[in-house]
Amino acid sequence: MSPLKPEQREYLFQQLQQRREALMEAVTQSGQSAEPVTLDQQAFGRVSRNDALQQQSMAKAGLEQSQQQLKWVLGALARFEGGDYGYCQECDKPIPFARLEIQPESSLCIDCQSLSEQ
Repeated sequence: MSPLKPEQREYLFQQLQQRREALMEAVTQSGQSAEPVTLDQQAFGRVSRNDALQQQSMAKAGLEQSQQQLKWVLGALARFEGGDYGYCQECDKPIPFARLEIQPESSLCIDCQSLSEQ
C-alpha cells in the first residue's frame, strides 16, 4: 500500500513526466552547445579561443547535470511502475509527501539522505 493518497500520486507522476520532458530537451540543447567550437578568424568581434573553451566547458557541465537529473527522474518513474515509489530505498520507510512535492525524484527519506551526505 502506498503512503500517498491517489491524488498525490497522480500529481507527483505528472510532475515527474513534466521534468522528464524538460530534461530531455535540456540534454538535447546542452549536447549541441557542448560540441566542439570552430573559431571564425575572419569574423568581426570573434570569440577568443579561451572564451570558446570556457563556454564549451560550461555547456558540458550543464549537460552532465541534466543527464544526472534525468537519470534520477527516470529512476523515480521506474519506481512508480514497480510500486516502490514513495518509499525510502535505504530504510523502506514512507517518504513524506512534502519532500516528494519539492523533489519528486527523491529516493531517500530526509534521515537517510542526511546520512548519505556525511
